[in-house]
Formats: sequence, C-alpha cells, structure tokens
Amino acid sequence: MAQTMTAALLFGGLSSEHEVSRVSAGTFADNMPAEKYTVLKIGITKGGRWLYTQASTAQMADGSWETLPDNVPCVVSPSRADHGVILLHADGRAETRRVDVVIPALHGLWGEDGTVQGLLKLAGIPFVGCDVLASAVCMDKAVACALFAQAGIPHCPWMSYTQYQLESDLDGCCETLEFALGYPMFVKPANAGSSVGITKASDRYTLRTAVELALREDSKLVFEAFVSGQEVECAVLGSDPALATQPGEILAAAEFYTYDDKYKDGKSQVVIPARLPEEKLDEVRGLAAKAYTALGCEGLARCDFFVEKSTGNVLINEINTFPGFTAISMYPKLMEHQGLPVPDLIDELIALAMERAARAGEKNHG
Repeated sequence: MAQTMTAALLFGGLSSEHEVSRVSAGTFADNMPAEKYTVLKIGITKGGRWLYTQASTAQMADGSWETLPDNVPCVVSPSRADHGVILLHADGRAETRRVDVVIPALHGLWGEDGTVQGLLKLAGIPFVGCDVLASAVCMDKAVACALFAQAGIPHCPWMSYTQYQLESDLDGCCETLEFALGYPMFVKPANAGSSVGITKASDRYTLRTAVELALREDSKLVFEAFVSGQEVECAVLGSDPALATQPGEILAAAEFYTYDDKYKDGKSQVVIPARLPEEKLDEVRGLAAKAYTALGCEGLARCDFFVEKSTGNVLINEINTFPGFTAISMYPKLMEHQGLPVPDLIDELIALAMERAARAGEKNHG
C-alpha cells in the first residue's frame, strides 16, 4: 500500500478574513482522501494561538473548533531537523510531527502576506502557493501598482499616501487626489486583504470619511480612479509557464463587489466565460499570465480585472495569492470550468509545492 503524504492544513488566522479561511480550509480537508493524505488540521485563533485540532469541517466553519477539549497547542518548528510541527501536550510532552507539505489556507494579513511563508521557508517545509516576496508585494496594493506599471500592465490612475502625509495635510492631499483622479474614486488600505476597509468616495466629505475608515486597517492607503467596467477574474496555476483560465465575470449584487457579497451573502452571480468577445477574453488571459509572472507568483493566484465599458480597455485591479476556496469562490469554479475539479486541483497544487522545494534544494546543494 502506498504511503500517504502528511499535509498540515492551516486555517483561521488574525486577519479580518478569518471566517472565510475556516471555510476555505474545509474545502481542502473534504477533498483530500485518507488513502492519499494524512491531514493535520492546525487552526489559528484571532488571538494568535495555534492549535492542532481534529475538528470536523462543520466545526471549523462555525468556529466551534476552538472549544474542543482535545485541541493541542502547537508550533511550526523553525528547525529543519524537525521538518514539521511540535504538539505541546498538557502533560508536558513535546511531540514532533514530521510534515511533508503545508497548505496555508489563510487569507489577508498574517497569512497571505509572506509572514507565514517566511516561517515555512525558514523551516524548510514545502508549502502551497506563492513564495515570500510575491505574497508580500501582492498584498501591498501600492507596491503591486508600481510593479504593474513597471511591467507595462495597464491599471487605472492611482495614487498612494501614508498616514503621516494624510494627517499632516488632509485637505492638501484631497485637493491633489481630486485633481489627479476626480470623483468618484476608491479609497483602499494598502494592506488589508479582500475588499476590507474599501469605500467609494463621491465628494470631499465622503473622501475624508473614507480615509478615516481605511486608516483603521493600515497606515498606507491607495486611491484609485473609478472605472465603469465589467469585473472579470482569471485563475492562474503553475509558474513557468503559468496557465491562466478563461476569465469569469462577477455580476455584483451591491454597488461594488463587497466583502460580504464576495464571501458571506453569495448574492452576486458568476458567469464563465465572461460576457466578452473571444479576442477580449484572450487579452485578459494574456495579461493575467503576464501580471502573475511579473510579480513572481507561483502555485496559484487569482488575477482581477476591469474591462472598461466605454473603451474596451483591460485594466488590472489586483492579484490574490491565496484566493478563497468556498462554495461560491471564483478560483475553484474557474479551474473546474477548465477541466480541473477541486480534488485534482489540490493534487496539482501540492505537486507544484514539492517541485519548487526540490528545485530550491538543488540550487542550495548544487
């Protein structure tokens, strides 16, 4: 009988997307058969405690996993000799569990931003998804926009200000933004994850209010000109070459695609492929692969675009390096449409993680 692979599945986390992560991780757990994988579920509470748990996916989703009596505090060991996690039992025993691969099904800060990836890289444990640098730059919208511009990937007009700049001269910043971008404009925390703290400002009053809201999430903000266009998304897989799927389209129920609509309410509709001419679909796919490669992504990511209604111009919005895997999430829907159902997709993501680790080992020891 073939030996199973031990996979540590991380979920929860400290970010505002904690609840979504719990559901995404459940999708992984439900699609990793026991004959192939031994799954170690490790939940991270909003307070930052790491707990090994044998919770069901339903308990993970509803949050009750945190109160299970047999949970065991644990840590990822940075020692490459351990190559895994250490369970800290109540009787004082420290049990080391070797891990073959980690699936960091974490969204937003302190999970999707390079922090956990850095820990896993230090520990020498292969992990699914983008490496440290790509995770960090895709999380920071200001850095990502600068890199898109450098790579020649079209983006809407944008600006960025720090908290110090805004608080030192808010009216001056507002005047500059009004001249450069006009109304309406979007105000976004540079580092906050999916659709969190974002406001559409339509005048000076709502702009000032939007700045106040966004500064609760981050000390650096990004301001973007409003684009009247279709919201389309591509799933990208692999690294060299990157495979971009047919674009899908979001028919948002709200004025723009909010966090609740994206992950909780599920009132928006998804159309695959997007309602665009064939040549425009190909253009979006090409730009998705180009952007993914330009920012150094590997494994998986979802690239989001606007197709401007008045001009047909394709403008990138952002890249998510560990997109949602819920029942209403676009990434797995796009991959399934491409002919890769979730169980096969997970196998492929793990294979890509192992291949990258093998290449790194060859470079380190060559």
